[in-house]
Amino acid sequence: MTVDYGAHGSSLRDLPRLRRTRRRRESSWDRTGGNDDRAHLAPGGTATLLDVSGAGVVTHLWITVTTPGRRRDDLLRWLVLRMWWDGEEHPSVDVPLGDFFGVGHGRTTNFVSLPLQMSPQDGKALNCWFAMPFGSGARIELVNEAPEEVWAYFYVDLEELDTLGDDIGRFHAQWRRENPTRGIRVGWSNAHYQFGGSNLTGNDNYTILEARGHGHYVGCVLNVRPRRRWRWNWYGEGDDMIFIDQDAGDWPPTLHGTGTEDYVNTAWCPTQAYSAPYHGVTLPGGRNWRGPVSLYRFHVEDPVVFERSIRVTIEHGHANRRSDDWSSVAYWYQAEPHVPFDLAPVEQRLP
Repeated sequence: MTVDYGAHGSSLRDLPRLRRTRRRRESSWDRTGGNDDRAHLAPGGTATLLDVSGAGVVTHLWITVTTPGRRRDDLLRWLVLRMWWDGEEHPSVDVPLGDFFGVGHGRTTNFVSLPLQMSPQDGKALNCWFAMPFGSGARIELVNEAPEEVWAYFYVDLEELDTLGDDIGRFHAQWRRENPTRGIRVGWSNAHYQFGGSNLTGNDNYTILEARGHGHYVGCVLNVRPRRRWRWNWYGEGDDMIFIDQDAGDWPPTLHGTGTEDYVNTAWCPTQAYSAPYHGVTLPGGRNWRGPVSLYRFHVEDPVVFERSIRVTIEHGHANRRSDDWSSVAYWYQAEPHVPFDLAPVEQRLP
């Protein structure tokens, strides 16, 4: 019997369905039989988490990292997770480690979503259940750009297949940052600054994803650090605008939302941490939203399909009037080849 990707899902109802895949795992277990179950990454070093040929699908990643000495607070922005499918030249995933697993600013915190989770202790156990299929091979690497040694413990769970259908997309993830976003000078009226103005082009929005080809966008992590320090410091009011298969200058966008907190399915300027399968607030920002903010929205039940192109954007404050520190991770599946993208150097990634 030929083993292919299969029509089954992963719901509780589908668990009784008998399958024919071959389960495999790569991990950092100590090959000497001892207890040094970790990869040692020298400064500038790379650990290969997975390097296989043939067809298959990565079903789960677990990683936790530390250092022999005092762990730096921003370590997760110094470490980079990269993934290649089917011998491609340019990685399909190129994201700082912590951001990939759902929380920005180099922070960890306990939270639960369907595809991504950070688990105790204090969110330092990083888990991913995004399915990552490949047709002829897969390579996953962890790169240490920190100036000290890093220890990484990991599991990569996968299934071997005989074939992968032509209708199966490849998983992608990209990190972006704009610090600061280009806003306007704060005027005498806070209300006018926060709510005035208009935006009928979307040209100056923060860009979460820009991709070409055929695929579907499945969500993002959004991170904000407000740069203002006086009066009401709410970072939101920015509408999400998603342009699907549209030419430059086309207006309005295919999908137009009503505000930052609305896009992540919360409401009324949230100040509370919250996590759900498809949306959440992992870092709420603290008093007057002065601290780091991290949000997520996953389109698992409602993926955003594109045939030619997609541009996922959001205003930074209403009508792009705020100048804050924004960063993000976009997740999507598409047919290869993808448009190559570069990760910013470490000095531009640090919180």
